Amino acid sequence: MSVLVTGAAGFIGFHISRALLAKDIRVIGLDNLNAYYDVALKEARLAQLRQDKGFSFLRRDIGEESLVEELSAPHLGIQAIVHMAAQAGVRHSLEAPFTHARSNLHGQVVVCELARRLQARESLRHFVFASSSSVYGGNDRLPFSVDDAITRPLSLYAASKYCGEVIVGTYAHLFSFPATGLRFFTVYGPWGRPDMALFRFTRAILQDQPIDLFNNGDMQRDFTYIDDAVDGTLRALEKPPPPAGMRLYNLGNHRMESLRSMLAALESALGKRANRRMLPMQPGDAVRTCADITHSQRDLGFCPRIDLREGIARFVAWYRDFYGE
Repeated sequence: MSVLVTGAAGFIGFHISRALLAKDIRVIGLDNLNAYYDVALKEARLAQLRQDKGFSFLRRDIGEESLVEELSAPHLGIQAIVHMAAQAGVRHSLEAPFTHARSNLHGQVVVCELARRLQARESLRHFVFASSSSVYGGNDRLPFSVDDAITRPLSLYAASKYCGEVIVGTYAHLFSFPATGLRFFTVYGPWGRPDMALFRFTRAILQDQPIDLFNNGDMQRDFTYIDDAVDGTLRALEKPPPPAGMRLYNLGNHRMESLRSMLAALESALGKRANRRMLPMQPGDAVRTCADITHSQRDLGFCPRIDLREGIARFVAWYRDFYGE
């Protein structure tokens, strides 16, 4: 089996690629290595993947329409797509809206066109793609359920991810391929993204810099350890819905933790206190998130296992090793 993983140099895409390779599944990785965050970190992830002979890599952008013809070539033998590539960043979407539109909307259409082409050749088993807990936006009811209506995305990023779901659902229906969307909830862990709070806080504390607590730290998140997110993704990949159907699943820890609790666990793992700087709420942010994982448990057997304190300890150990701090 050959699987195309877009965003293979990204945080979640890297871990998914590594897990697939461990199962002796051939992985074709695709990533544009953009400079949204440290390219050296992305290259280090790729260096890990390239140690496996089952991995090949294309440095391309998902918005390139020529990819449809190129990646549908029979000799590549792509049987599944795990589409993780996207322009991330809630706040970044307010500063670079066209970048988010090109990647998360136009890029979504390009990858769907690839799925359409593979399905026409009867070679596509499943199309799995990343969505986000951000789509729930201003929903008041907790925990967030995939049965909830999406009415109030709070940022362009959130709106683009929800539109991405609609695009895939339309393609799956029109061209009869099975698709599954995964709404990830605040994924963290080793090899994580430098723009995420845990990474930023760790760096700031070790460098004796103040950390910013927005909304005066009165935020709650459903923190999901990377191994649990990958496990849920692989379980979804192995269970496609019927052709012309699309399913959505939440992949979260089903537990809210305050930003203050996260920070306390980080301080404990680092053995060092943070210098806090209290700031008001930022545009586009949700005050709290929590995943209802009823459907994921029932259909996929998804069961998150790593609690926040253990996950943070593992992240800190990786961070110290990777950066030598």
